[in-house]
Amino acid sequence: MSSESSDADTPDAYDELLDHTKRVSNLREAAGVLNWDQQVTMPEGGTPARAGQLSALSAVTHDLATDGRVGAWLGQLRDADLSEERQAVVREVRREYDRERDVPGDLVERLSRLQTEAQQTWQEAKANDDFDVFAPTLEDLRDLHRERAEHIDDDVSPYVVMFEDGEPYLPLDTVERVFDTLREELVPLIADIREEGEPLPRPFEGSYSDEDQLALCQAALDELGYDRSRGRLDTAPHPFMSGNQFDARVTTRFKPEDPLDALTATIHEFGHATYQLGLRQDEYATPLGQPRSSGVHESQSRFWENHVGRTRAFWEYFAPTFNDHLGTDLSAETLYEAANRIYPDNLIRVEADELTYHFHIILRSEIDRAFVEGDVEADDIPQVWDEKMEEYLGVTPDTDREGCLQDIHWSYGFAGFQNYTVGSVLAAQLDAAVREDLDVDSLVREGEFAPIREWMTENVHRHGQRYETDELVEAATGEPLTADHFVEYAREKFTDLYDL
Repeated sequence: MSSESSDADTPDAYDELLDHTKRVSNLREAAGVLNWDQQVTMPEGGTPARAGQLSALSAVTHDLATDGRVGAWLGQLRDADLSEERQAVVREVRREYDRERDVPGDLVERLSRLQTEAQQTWQEAKANDDFDVFAPTLEDLRDLHRERAEHIDDDVSPYVVMFEDGEPYLPLDTVERVFDTLREELVPLIADIREEGEPLPRPFEGSYSDEDQLALCQAALDELGYDRSRGRLDTAPHPFMSGNQFDARVTTRFKPEDPLDALTATIHEFGHATYQLGLRQDEYATPLGQPRSSGVHESQSRFWENHVGRTRAFWEYFAPTFNDHLGTDLSAETLYEAANRIYPDNLIRVEADELTYHFHIILRSEIDRAFVEGDVEADDIPQVWDEKMEEYLGVTPDTDREGCLQDIHWSYGFAGFQNYTVGSVLAAQLDAAVREDLDVDSLVREGEFAPIREWMTENVHRHGQRYETDELVEAATGEPLTADHFVEYAREKFTDLYDL
C-alpha cells in the first residue's frame, strides 16, 4: 500500500508530514537536474549563475527540511500506531531532521555555492594538469564540511558524520573490515596472476571514433532494456547517472584506443539507472521511493558491469553487435578475456579491473580520511597519492591529471569512496543470491535480461528506504553483508582466466 493512501485512523500529522516531505524532495530533484545540466550541457561560462541558483535552492530546501513544524509532526507521531511502511517514512524523515536542524542555513548555502564552483575549478585544474589551482578550493571545502559535521554531531569524528551522509546504517568499521579482507585475499591473487598467469589479449588496434562508440553504447543500452522514454545517454567528463524513477539519465565518455572503456562505463551507469527506474512510482518524492544508500546503489552498477557485462555469456551474446559497430572481427572469447584483463599498472580508477580496483578505493579512502582529520594538507596530496599508488599498485603517475585530479568526487565532499567497494562486495553477494533463483548465464546468453532486472526490482529496488541497509541486504540475500562471495567469485573467475 502506498504511503499516500490515507486510512481513516491515519494521524493528520502523518499526512501533513508526508506532503511537506514531498515538497522538500521535489526541490532536491530540481537541484539534481541543474547539476546534471552543469556537467553535460551547460557552457563553461555558466558557473557563476549556476552556483547562485543551486545555493539558493539548497537554502530553501534546508529551511523546509528543518522547519519547526517537522519537529512538531514528528513529536505527535512518536508513539503513533503506524504501518511498517509509514514507520519507515517517519524514521527517515526524523533522521534527516535530527541531523540537519542544527546546521545553520547560511552554512548550507555557502557550501552549495562552493561545491558548484569547485566542479568548474576541478575541470580547469585537471585540463591544465595543475593541482595548485584546485588545492585552495579543496581546503575550503574540507573546512566547510567539517563545520557542518560538527553541527550535526560533535561527539564523533567529522569523518564518520560525513560517511553517514551516504551510508547511514552501515558502520564505518564494518567497511574497514571488508578492506582488511580484500587486502588479505587479493594481494596474493594479483601476485599469482603477475608471476604465473598466461597473458590475456590486447586486441584493439588503431582508433575508434566517438560516433561509432556512441552507437555501440546505445545498442548495448537497448539490448539490456534501458527505457528510453525515461532516460537518455550523453557524455560527461566523469561518467555518472542522475535522476529518479521517471527520468534516469546516464552518461559515458570515450577513449579512441579502447572502446571497452566506454562500453563498460555505460553498462555501469545503466545499472545505476535500473535502481532509479525500479523504485516505486507511487512513492515518488517519499523515502519509500528513494534509493537506500550509496553502497546499495553502487551494488547495482557493479552487478550489471561485472556480473553481467564481463561474463563469458554476455560476450557470446554481444560479440556480433560489438563487431558490427566497430568493424572488428573478434571472437566472443577474445572479447571476454580483454574485458577481464588484470593490469595493475593502470593509473585510472574508472578503467581499473575488478581486482586492482579496490586498491584504488583503499588509497583514496586513506588520503580522504587523513585530509579531513588534518594529518595531510592539500599541498601534500599529490606526493602522498603517488606514494600510495606505488605501495598498492606498483606504479606512479607522471601527472596529477592521471593521479589525484582524476576524480570529480572531492568537488562534492568526502568519505564516499568506501561505498564503491561496499557496492562491489554486495554485487557479488546479490549475484550469488540471484543465481539460486535464475539461470543467469543462460538468460544472458540469449539476451533475456528482463528476468534479471525484475529480480533486482523485487528484492532491492521496490523497497526504497523501507529497510535499513543491513535489513535490506539480509532480506535480499539471506545473510548480512559479507566479502566472502566476492572473494570466492574472484578466485574462481581469475584462476580460470589466467590458468593458474
